[in-house]
Formats: sequence, structure tokens, C-alpha cells
Amino acid sequence: MPSYTAPIKDVQFLLHDVLDVSHNDIPGYDELEADFTGAVLEEAGKVASEVLAPLNPVGDVEGCKLENGLVSTPTGFKDAFEVMKEGGWTGLDCDPVYGGQGMPYVLNTAVGEIFSGANQAFTMYQGLTHGAYSAIHAHGSDEQKAKFLPKMVTCEWTGTMNLTESHCGTDLGLMRTKAVPQDDGSYKITGEKIFISAGDHDLSENTIHLVLAKIPGGPEGIKGVSLFIVPKYIVKDDGSLGDANGVSVGSIEEKMGIHGNATCVMVYNDSTGYLLGQEHKGMRAMFTMMNEARIGVGMQGLAQAEVAYQNAVIYAKDRLQGRAVTGVENPDGPADPIIVHPDVRRNLMDQKSFVEGGRAFLLWSANLIDRSVRAGDKEADGLVSLMTPVVKGFLTDKGFDMTVQAQQVFGGHGYIEEHGMSQFVRDARITQIYEGANGVQALDLVGRKLAQDGGKHVMAFFDMVKTFIKENAEDEALKADFLEPLKQASKDLQAAGMYFMQNGMTNPNNALSGSYDFMHLFGHTCLGLMWARMAKAANAALANGASDTVFYETKLATGRYYMARQLPATGMHLARIQTGADTVMALDAEAF
Repeated sequence: MPSYTAPIKDVQFLLHDVLDVSHNDIPGYDELEADFTGAVLEEAGKVASEVLAPLNPVGDVEGCKLENGLVSTPTGFKDAFEVMKEGGWTGLDCDPVYGGQGMPYVLNTAVGEIFSGANQAFTMYQGLTHGAYSAIHAHGSDEQKAKFLPKMVTCEWTGTMNLTESHCGTDLGLMRTKAVPQDDGSYKITGEKIFISAGDHDLSENTIHLVLAKIPGGPEGIKGVSLFIVPKYIVKDDGSLGDANGVSVGSIEEKMGIHGNATCVMVYNDSTGYLLGQEHKGMRAMFTMMNEARIGVGMQGLAQAEVAYQNAVIYAKDRLQGRAVTGVENPDGPADPIIVHPDVRRNLMDQKSFVEGGRAFLLWSANLIDRSVRAGDKEADGLVSLMTPVVKGFLTDKGFDMTVQAQQVFGGHGYIEEHGMSQFVRDARITQIYEGANGVQALDLVGRKLAQDGGKHVMAFFDMVKTFIKENAEDEALKADFLEPLKQASKDLQAAGMYFMQNGMTNPNNALSGSYDFMHLFGHTCLGLMWARMAKAANAALANGASDTVFYETKLATGRYYMARQLPATGMHLARIQTGADTVMALDAEAF
């Protein structure tokens, strides 16, 4: 059975050496002293290793079952969910007014990675609830918040998001689900939604569905979409549960992975719903949930890469095969462990350098969200809006790639189910698809986010990189290995942006055909910046006499690998972008 150990030391390094959270001016960050965050992470790590990880293969094998209209989760999930609720993990960063602990989002993100790495399918139940909570918290009336949020914070009631229909995914303007106004101010919701994660299950007393639907007579297309709160059971004025609400499960989707999560077809038959936010402004409210979910999905991609890497390292140190070309390293055994071989080392270094750089990128982005929400910083809000498709698209693409590379370390043993590596691959695969497929993330990045607010946010990113390089220009420990590669990556990113400006207006396909490469170019540049910052922090720790010199020296060696072996990919992506659309669009549709 695969194992999982929470990467607590690495998270602590990022929180305190790199981000220096306890000295940030963000409200609430003064509580994030190293002893406090360490205690939270240690406890989360215990839950992850002892409770969640052992259930990961159970969920994969058993899946969820629909019998007589009721969905049951895999063996052990209900007890584990009680552990999560009793520990207060479901409301870690939620509003104290509604029973949450009010911790910063950055800490919740770090804990979320730990839980997701141990059991992604399980953690989705509370993750979807958190997203629904956030949407109601941001757009609900005082009455709606008082009625629904306290029990969603505790996960006595869970939540979902219902967007997709069988004939429309990304193009939600085509949806057919309708919402008919009633005399009492409620609506009758009728329609069918597919791919609904955590759509129904036996972990909570009630499920609060957020459902996109069209009010008859409204504007055509996406402008006519509204968002509704549709509980599985009607909630009475005193907060108790009433009658069932005409919400049923048509089926459970048969999926490639995340078998432990009940991904349902949901059927609404004159269900009672309550408008969330304004009429015909449903996407505005839903995007509160979707943007949070996209950051969360990026975290999932990273988490699967981490757990796959951990198990690949264990196997590489244990599996004996061949001899090191430079001389025998295991003279008492019949062969050397495969970790002595350069290509296995390359494979593991790819994984390690991505995971650690990606974690820095994720927590930096979470820090930006805290600065935006808690400190009202509009610049941070704009920057994280720019970064959201990069976090989602890049971390999940590369996260999936890294689970495949980890599986490769096992050879044939990685392909059979005994070692559990195929589950990490299969579970990671969905992260590239849901919450907006990665091609859509790339189109959003190039088509909308680059030009947002006159391009000020991407310019702010370039200035951030330029300032870091300038401020550290005299640091010889950083210059050759970190600053020069980062400078080249930033130049490649700027050149790609300039190409879009010069060629995208006359032919939009020139920009859109290069959007996927641009997303990856941007992602690599972000990780380059993160590695440069981590290198600076590691050097400072060593200069100040840090006791664990091995940790910091390992960090520097891993960073040098990324800068030398991975960051040059920005040049490849730029070259592809600059070829334009001609080769991409050369064939008529009939030629395929």
C-alpha cells in the first residue's frame, strides 16, 4: 500500500523563510507564528497519514454506490468525515460569525494540500462545501447566510456546484435548466446537471446545491443565467429539516479516477430554489466559487505529484537492479538500488524540483488572495486574477506529468495495481479537465487576463521579476545559477506577450494558437521566480547558522536543477508561439 507523509518542513520553510508570514501586514497573519503553524500542520499530517491515506485505495476499489435512490460512500469514509468535522478542519478559514476559525487562506491551502495528497476523492467533499460556502458568504442575503452557513462550516450540511449539462460544458449560455418564479419569492427549478462532484452521499444530513438556471423571459445566452440555492431537504425557518425537495440522483458517473467521490447526474423536478445574488447575474456569483475551486484544483495536481514522488523515492531506494556505472555502491547486495542510475535521478529531480517550486507558487498565490481579501489590496486582487489560470493549468498539467514519471520509476510494478501508482495517475488526470479544461484556462489567460485593466497586472508581474533581479544583482551566490536564468525566462515571456500584441489583433488565431504554450511559459517563469526566492532564503538561513544545513543545501541543489534543466523550456514555448497560427490552422476540418 502506498504511504503518505505531510511535507511539513517544506511548508514551514515557505511560510516563514520565504513568505515570512508572521511579519506580513495582512490582518490575521500576526497569529501565524512558526510554533502555531507547525502545530496545525503536524496535526493535519497525522490525520492525513493515519486516517485519510489508508482509505485512499479503499475508495479507489470500492467506489460509491447508488441503491434505491441513495448514495453510499466507501467503507470508512463516514467515520473519517466525523474526524474532519470534530477537528474543526472543515471551517479552518471560515468566518467566525458562522462558526469558522477565521484562519488565513494561506494556512487553509497548506492544510488542503496535505489532505488532498493523502486522499483527493475524500477531501473533495469538504472542498466543494467550502466553495459553496464562499459563494453564499459573498453573494447571499443576511437571511440566507444565517440559514445555511453555520452548518456548512461544520459540514453537517455539504455543498455542490451545478453547472454542466449533457449538451453544454464551457458554453453555459446553452443550458436548458429553468427557474420559474413563484409568488412567495422562491423559484421552481427543473432540469438535469451532470458531472456533479459530491452530488449526493451519506456523509451529511443535507446537501446545499448551487444550481445555474435560466429564468424564462431573461436575456439570451450567458447573460440570462442566474444562480440558485437548492437544498436536498427544505430548511425550515427554525433551521430544522423539512420535506425532500424534488432533487434526485439519476446515476453515478463511471470515471477513470477519484472513485471515492460520488460524481452524480442530478435531476431537478420542480425543486424549490432561492435566488443567490441578482437575477441574470449568476455567473458573477458562481465565479466566486469557481475561482476558489480553480486554485484548489491546482493544489490537487500538486498534491498528487507530491504523494507519487514520495512513493517513487521509496521504491528507487529499495529496488535493486544493475550496478552504478561509476562503481559498485551496494557491495553486500546482488545489485545496486536503482536510485544510483542517472536517468532515475533525472526522473526524480524533475519531480522534486516541480513539487517544491509548485508548492511555493501555490502558497504565494494564496498569500495574494489573503492580501486581496483581508487587506483590500486591489493590486493583489488583479495579480491573483491573472495567476489563477496559470495555477490551475500549469500545476495540473505538470502535476499529472509528474505522477506518470513517478509511475515510470516502478517500471512494470507501476502499471499493476499492487503498488497503487496508477491511482495517483488516474486521480491526477481529472485535474486537467474539471473546473474549466486547461485549454480554456489558456484561452482565458491570453484572451482576457493579459489585457485586463489595460495590462497593468502582467506589467506588475514583470516589474516584480525585474525588481527582484535588480535588488539581488550583486549577490554572487544567486547571479549565475538563479538570476540569469530567471532574466532569460522573463524576456521570453515578455517577447511572447509582444508577439500577441503585434499579431493577435490582425489575426486572433495567432494569439489563441499560442495560448497553451503561453500558459506553460508563464508557469515556468513563475516557478523560476519562486526558486530564486527560495534560494535567497536558503542562503540567508545558512549564513545565519541554521542547524539543518542539509535541508538548505538540498534546497539550493534542487533549485539549480530546475533553473538549468526545466526553466529553459520557456525558449521552446516562445519558439512555438512565434510560429503563429498558419501551421495550426492549415488543414480543413474534412482533412482530419
